[in-house]
Order: sequence, then structure tokens, then C-alpha cells
Amino acid sequence: MADPLSYRPKTGEIPTNPGVYRFRDEHGRVIYVGKAKNLRARLTSYFANPATLLPKTYAMVHTAASVQWTIVGSELEALQLEYTWIKEFTPRYNLAFRDDKSYPYLAVTMAEEIPRVQVMRGERRKGTRYFGPYTAGAIRETVDTLLRVFPVRTCSPSVLKRAQQSGRPCLLGYIDKCAAPCVGKISVQEHRELAEEFCSFMGGEAKRFISTLEKQMAAAVAELDYEQAARLRDDVIALRKVFERNAVVLPEDTSADIFAVHQDELEAAVQVFYVRSGRIRGQRGWVVEKVEDLEPAELIEHLLQQVYGEESAQDDADDKIPRQILVPELPANAEQLATWLSGLRGSRVEIKVPQRGDKAALLETVASNAEQAMKLHKSKRAGDLNQRSLALKELQDALELPMPLLRIECYDISHVQGTNVVASMVVVEDGLAKKSEYRRFSITGAAAQDDTASMYDVISRRFKHYLQEQQERQEALASTEVSYEITEEGIEAGTKSKFAYPPNLVVVDGGPPQVAAASRALADLGISDIAVVGLAKRLEEVWLPDDEFPVILPRTSQGLYLLQRIRDEAHRFAITFHRQKRGKSMTASLLDEIPGLGESKSKTLLKHFGSVKKLKAATVEELTAVKGVGPVLAQAIYDSLHAVEVTPAVNMTTGEILES
Repeated sequence: MADPLSYRPKTGEIPTNPGVYRFRDEHGRVIYVGKAKNLRARLTSYFANPATLLPKTYAMVHTAASVQWTIVGSELEALQLEYTWIKEFTPRYNLAFRDDKSYPYLAVTMAEEIPRVQVMRGERRKGTRYFGPYTAGAIRETVDTLLRVFPVRTCSPSVLKRAQQSGRPCLLGYIDKCAAPCVGKISVQEHRELAEEFCSFMGGEAKRFISTLEKQMAAAVAELDYEQAARLRDDVIALRKVFERNAVVLPEDTSADIFAVHQDELEAAVQVFYVRSGRIRGQRGWVVEKVEDLEPAELIEHLLQQVYGEESAQDDADDKIPRQILVPELPANAEQLATWLSGLRGSRVEIKVPQRGDKAALLETVASNAEQAMKLHKSKRAGDLNQRSLALKELQDALELPMPLLRIECYDISHVQGTNVVASMVVVEDGLAKKSEYRRFSITGAAAQDDTASMYDVISRRFKHYLQEQQERQEALASTEVSYEITEEGIEAGTKSKFAYPPNLVVVDGGPPQVAAASRALADLGISDIAVVGLAKRLEEVWLPDDEFPVILPRTSQGLYLLQRIRDEAHRFAITFHRQKRGKSMTASLLDEIPGLGESKSKTLLKHFGSVKKLKAATVEELTAVKGVGPVLAQAIYDSLHAVEVTPAVNMTTGEILES
């Protein structure tokens, strides 16, 4: 660890203006981003007496090797710049609000030609409308009920394609829970309008649809069409069931997000209830590790900054950011934060602390949920954290490594008899997989001749990138660094590094030959401070470079379990990429050899005819009917597909070639 005094700036050099500061480690990677009204007061607090800092803040200032700052014109600009840098660099010591569980959303893929209703988790996609989050049971029951009234497509792309080709709908089409646009029961445009109505109902316009159905039911009764009236009655009951599932908790014109926080010295749990049209539409929770000893007001500021900054990157930000945000305590810089959120929403946003009445009572309920979430997180985390810490410590001791294993990278080679050779790199930080850092490599030429050559090639390529980025970063740090500019349009951001920072340990899938190849690649690049080991599958022994005998870890060792999980993950990632590459090579079509026919027109032809067999049976006139295919190209396609290579006949008994 570095001594903070080695890079502490002189007090007189630090300005007293508002600004944003960055702590960097020895590799130049940004590990913490913060903002301050007074940069001098804030930065000197880190160096005055490090012994009094929180454990994570203490680790941060001792991991850092330098600190830099950028002056801005106002606190609002500092807020914007801090958020931009946190999103770009993802500093490991900044507050990271992680979902305490993966909440499902009800999503409608309006960007597709035939929109689909489905349950989604994870990152949001552009062109998709989201409702929720909900609990898993409630969301599936809601979809099943609404499909009776709004029979929107819910099938997967493969089921849709099969129905379009066969002309027969899936089961949902037969039981009237899908309008079956795939076979023309309704047009694509009519189905899109149906999906829009589904979104409108979920968006809070339930009363309009229920009222319309009731009028239609009354009209059907008047015309003595009792069967239709009964169907409409059941539809009304279904919609009311969904609509009344969420009780009215606030006036119907209320649109608000209600936040509550429960924290201790090291962590904080956050809960939010989403209230739309006076009803609770969803709930979400986060758990965060605290770096600094933040006051509740500062914690809430960081929370709103990250939550709504992410929402603004999605479609319909004005719908995701409500008119009111209710919090237990006004955040720091509340006025600037409200101005920023109003700009993201496109209309005024209020941040308030409810004092009495229904809103204050609901805030207490949210606070109770936050307290329970913290207790649950503590009970789950205790076992997991202990196991990971034990595994990393056992591995460090067994390999006699001087540094803690903060980052481990594992490499695996995958191929079939030397064809379609690929490699994978998986990353583990603090014992947890970091999938955003995973990388895939295609290997060709002499490097693909055997596993050791492939391993040497992959390790060389990965760490050449690291050395190049390290040199570029040092050059940037040596120069006058003004890499960001705040304009009326926003903040211009720099580029993210491709391979982040180096590992403490490189693990390869294999024995002494693979370990020797990886070690030789690092040595040829002049890198000597990264340990290399190999995990052989047969007996699960750990091989070190130039050691005659392997390290044998106990079968119940947590360190061995960790290595096995990393190795298996690298193998899974490599084999997945290999299968994709092999699949593309195996499905190389006859169309690829036709001059003048590119990838786009090939896809159009296959989509039009459904298969190469049907395409081959088509006439020149039928080929010309495809959009973008003219008479000359159609003739070329026809000639290429019908060119038959004449092979001589052979007498299978004597091997004699028979003349035709």
C-alpha cells in the first residue's frame, strides 16, 4: 500500500473553488470520484489523520498513488461532472447501489415489428417500455389476466418464425390469448395498436378501458346478444382484478417516488415505492457499502443522482422521473439536484420531506422495508463474505504470494481438432465474477497450431494492450490534463480503457506446457510482478512455472473451489464463443459464393423463401420478385444454385472408372 504522504498535495496548491476530484492508483486507474463545494477543505480531510478514517476510506487513500481535481463554475456543474465520471470510470471505492434482488419488469418490445409482452430482468433495452418492478408471482398473474382482454404476442422469436412459416399459430393463438398476427388473424398494424392499448392500461388508464367495456356490455344486452355481453362482463372482471390489486394509498393525481434509508457505520439499505395515479405500482431496493462517513443528506444526494441518472439514459425519462420525490431528509444541494432532475424530466420536479398525513405514513412503511432489507442482507452476506475471504487467503498462502488477490484472470483455449480456435478471459475481483471485463479472442495462423502457441498468443495480446494503455495514461497524466468540457449540450467524456488494470494472478486451464507458455509471454514483455499458475483437470493439481512438482490443495479447500469455479467459467465462456464461431462456419451458404450477392440480400432471400431448399426451387421470375434482386442478379443466383458438378461413375467392386 502507498503512503498518503507520498502524494499529498500542498494545502496552498489546492483551490477553494467548487470542483470534482479523482484519486488514481499506481496504474493510473481512477478508484474514487468525489465533488466538493470547497476542494481544499474536502481534500485535506483525507490526509489530516488517516487513522480516523472509515476502514474503506482508509484502504482507498492507501491504495491511491495520486489525486487530481477539476474546477467548475457552480455546484450544479460539479454534480453533472461527478455523475459523468462515476458512470465512465466505475471507480471501485465509490458508492455502488446494487439491487438487493433482481426485480422483474413487465416489458413490451415496441421496437419490434410485432411487439411482444414478456417478463424482463437486467439492463434495459432501447425501444422497450417497462412497467414495474413487481414480484415474480404478481407479474406473471397480471400478464395471464390481461392477455384475455389484450391478446398481445408473448411467444419467442423462434416460435413466431415457425408459426409464420407453417401458417399455423401456437397454442395461445388457438385459445384466444394471442391475436395471432403471425398467421394474419389481425394485421401487424392492428396488433401494434393492441400493444399500445396494453401499455396505456399499464400506464394508469385503466378506468377508461373498463368504462368502454361496460358501455359495450350494456349495448350487447340491449341487442339481446347475451353471449357477447357475458364475454365482455368477464373482460371487465379481469381488468378490475388487475386494477384493484394495488390499493389506492394517495390521491389519484399523485405521481411520486418515496425513498427511505436504513444505515449503519459501513452499509446502507435503500427502498423505494413507485406511486402512480395514487397506487403503488412497484418496489425496488439497493444495498451500498459506504466509503466515507456520509450524512443521510449526502447519501440521499448520491442515491438520487445515480438512480435518476440511469433512468435519463432510457426512453421516456419524463415518465420514469415523477413530479414528486419524497425523502426522509432533504439531500445536500437539494436546489441544484431538483434543477438537474427537472432538466432530465423536461418539467418541474419537487424534492420534499413529508411531515404528516398519508405520505408521511407511507414513508414510515418504506422505512420499515429498508430496515428489514438490511437485516436480510446482513444475514446473507455474512456467510458469503467469509467464504470468499477464506478462499482468497488460502490461495494466497498456498501460492506464497506477497500481495492480496484483488484481481484474478483465467484463460482457456477451445477448438475442435485445431479448427475455429478461440480463447476466453474471465475476471474475478474480490472473489466475485466481473462479467463486464470478460474478453474473447479469435486465434488464427501459426498461433492456432497447438494449445501452447495459442496460450502464448493470447497472453501476449492481452498484456501488450495493458502496456500500451499504461504508457498512454502516463503520457496523459504528465501533460496538462483538461479532458472534459462542460457545454450547453452536456459534458464531453473521454474513452474507457479496453483492458482495465492488471491482475495479481493469471490462471490458465492446463498443466506445465500451458503455464510455461503464459509465463514466457509475460517475461518476453518484461512483466515480472504477475503470478502465473495452471489448474490441470485430471487431478486438479496447481502448477507453477519451473516447478517440478505441483501444489496439491486439499479437496475441501475453499481456495481450490475458487480456482475450479474460475476455470469452469473460463471454459464455459470459451466453448460458448467456439460454438458460435463454429456454427457460423458450418452454416456458410452457397449464397456466399455468388458474385454480387452480399450478406444483406442473402438474408432477404432466405427470409422470403424460408430455406435454401425452397430458394433453389425458385424460378428466375420468382427470384426477381424479391426486393433488391434484379434480373441479372436473379439469373446469377439461379445459375449458381443449379450448377451441378458432374463426377465420373465408379464400379464399386473393381474401382474402375466408367465412361459416361
